[in-house]
Amino acid sequence: MKYLSILFGCSMFLIACGGGDKSTLGSTADTGRLAKASSKTSAAASQSNPAIESEPVNNQIELTANDRMQYSDTLFKVRAGEKVSLKLTNIGKMPKNSMGHNFTLLKTGTDITKFAIEGMKYRDQDYVSPAFKGSVIAHTALIGPGESTQITFVIKNKGYYDFICTFPGHYGSMRGKIIAE
Repeated sequence: MKYLSILFGCSMFLIACGGGDKSTLGSTADTGRLAKASSKTSAAASQSNPAIESEPVNNQIELTANDRMQYSDTLFKVRAGEKVSLKLTNIGKMPKNSMGHNFTLLKTGTDITKFAIEGMKYRDQDYVSPAFKGSVIAHTALIGPGESTQITFVIKNKGYYDFICTFPGHYGSMRGKIIAE
């Protein structure tokens, strides 16, 4: 009976810990809280997240990446059809060959996992597979500690767009959304 009580208690604990909304599983909703503190909200786990409504439109994006495989911000709103300027800075200390970072903006509907896994074979192309180049809207070079890179691009159509770091294994936690209005 004593063991049955312990087993029941452990089961209830596991159920309580495992409960909740599974729709955010694998999202970057928590990444923003772990990343370098900023005044911006973290990424939306879904398109109906209230954080989207309060996010200001800004076509001048400054983003950092760190050794914990995190972007400083994971949600941005921009104006569709207008030029967007993005500056990415690697604030980490680890070498580029083990903790390099980039920013890759993908077209809507791109399978992020397939994109990232296929890209792992293409180190010399900053981990972007030639077969998936048509899925890329914008892409920075891979940068190491203390380095920065800047790109400009235009998102032609309104919508929700994913961005990731293509360095092998980073896409799981280094991802976010750009909403073009």
